[in-house]
Amino acid sequence: MEGERVPWRVLELYSGIGGMHYALKESGIPAQVVAAIDINTTANQIYGHNFPDTALWNKTIEGISLEDFNKLSIDMILMSPPCQPFTRLGLQGDVADLRTKSFLYILDLLPRLRRLPRFILLENVKGFESSSARERLVKTLVECGYTFHEIMVSPTSVGMPNSRLRYFLIAKISTENFISSKVRLADSNPGILDAFPHPAERDSPEPPTVSSPPCSGTWQPEEGKQGGQVLYKLETTMDAQRKRSQNNNLSVRQVQDFLQPQTEVNMEDFLLPPKTLLRYALLLDIVRPTCRRSVCFTKGYGRYVEGTGSVLQCCMETEMDSVFGGLDQCSEEEKLQRLLKLKLRYFTPREVANLMGFPQSFSFPEQISTRQQYRVLGNSLNVVVVARLLQLLVS
Repeated sequence: MEGERVPWRVLELYSGIGGMHYALKESGIPAQVVAAIDINTTANQIYGHNFPDTALWNKTIEGISLEDFNKLSIDMILMSPPCQPFTRLGLQGDVADLRTKSFLYILDLLPRLRRLPRFILLENVKGFESSSARERLVKTLVECGYTFHEIMVSPTSVGMPNSRLRYFLIAKISTENFISSKVRLADSNPGILDAFPHPAERDSPEPPTVSSPPCSGTWQPEEGKQGGQVLYKLETTMDAQRKRSQNNNLSVRQVQDFLQPQTEVNMEDFLLPPKTLLRYALLLDIVRPTCRRSVCFTKGYGRYVEGTGSVLQCCMETEMDSVFGGLDQCSEEEKLQRLLKLKLRYFTPREVANLMGFPQSFSFPEQISTRQQYRVLGNSLNVVVVARLLQLLVS
């Protein structure tokens, strides 16, 4: 390419704990992150711990002038703007949400840069694709002469047993041979299909949620047979079918490949407490080490139960049917004794990081608490998915 320069100079906006930076390294693309910008002090501590040689700006994006951006002379922008204005569980304030302000500032700044970056990659939650913010993004890109792909993709499409359906946009200056389109994994696009060879659960909801927790003494278990399995937990027949389908997908690796060696951590610290078991047993998404699925881990993992991530069954000798069958008819003490047999525990932060594609070289500073670790991981992204998209973008 004429005027090509390597390594690419990369600007990482909303840098968090460095998921984009790790994806860049994973992609093998010759590139240097010349600046990372974020205002989250905890995330910045973790980023600085793992990338001590990268310039990390602890300031608001709106506080950075056009001249500051011009001085960086960047070839690529990587960004994951705040998702709260677009998430289906939030208020969906879109461009009216103050947390979108910095993103709109970037869109205003982009056409005025002295030198447009050649490549742009953006990640956000499902829901962004139908937002006004997305409309403004696309309008700005077209006006600046970019072509782009949009895609919804989950880590299961690269063989990882974790659902994290996300919106991605990759764009490059239109002098490149790059078709502008909104695509799904099902589309017959050779580049996309090569990057994501296992288009699993692309349309599945995640995580499945229940509108309200069951009230004591009022819930009746669904005991209809479906494919030989009895549904004892608070899930629909469709939920059970989807889970079986995911566990039978041999293109996805097993959860046990991502577990932390027991010699590294005291697993007793991660067992679900009795109070949580008694109150939320029917809402838990339980997986075994041999499963090929887990639901999306969110920033509330370890504090809240519903829709925040899967828990691991450590005792393989105990069958679910023997625990949940007739559970509503048991005394509280008997319920607890049954549930304890499963030895249910939270995934450790290291295991969540593994399922999100972070390399073993990634680590947390000692002062970062377990709760903070879960929180920042829940706000991060899947490294392997982004690495594949970067390879597709630059190739």
